[in-house]
Amino acid sequence: MSKLLLIEDDHTLSDLLAEYLRAQGCEVSQAFDGEQGLELATSEPFDVVLLDVMLPVLDGFEVLKKLRATHLTPVIMLTAKGDDFDRIFGLELGADDYLPKPFNHRELLARIHAIGRRIDYVKQTSQQAQLLSISHVTLNESARRVCVDGHELTLTGTEFAVLHQLMSNVGKVVGKDALSQHVLGRRLAPFDRSIDVHVSNLRKKIAKYSKTNCIQTIRGSGYVFLDQ
Repeated sequence: MSKLLLIEDDHTLSDLLAEYLRAQGCEVSQAFDGEQGLELATSEPFDVVLLDVMLPVLDGFEVLKKLRATHLTPVIMLTAKGDDFDRIFGLELGADDYLPKPFNHRELLARIHAIGRRIDYVKQTSQQAQLLSISHVTLNESARRVCVDGHELTLTGTEFAVLHQLMSNVGKVVGKDALSQHVLGRRLAPFDRSIDVHVSNLRKKIAKYSKTNCIQTIRGSGYVFLDQ
């Protein structure tokens, strides 16, 4: 069973979503403004936070920014349909995924389950205590830690999963669609830049401690982690 926090100021929509998710076996807490949502998100453990962008008091971006300063709880942003800026900006701030409104309730549930499968995968592989050390980057699955030249990075679960896939296939091109299916649990839609933004975030974090660009873009194909 997933423990969810739904931060949505539309009471009718929030109640409908909560009722549906509870019927699917989820435990759902609700917040109706950004300040209340942030307080709950930082005071209780949740498996996933469902975060609307347009919120009173604190908007969804401010909530995400403050949450990411202390917590790595997976976040799915609920954005306006067709608003690419909101989607990309949310991912840049550390959201794990997004879903444009209006959306099908079953698709939201599928996104939640995809995050759950990714977390289960990390837990299973961590039992093998696998250590990947390539170039200046060391990834420790058992401790779920990534270090660059001895400096530990703070990664979201999605960023960790993307980096793990790339490092596990060092020297090989990993397609964007393959990354999306493994990490996000879905195929990439046309013009979907989710994976691009997660990789961009990874590059920025690695670049703080290393001048080597170990993640190379293969135009039209995907990405490759280089052993330099």
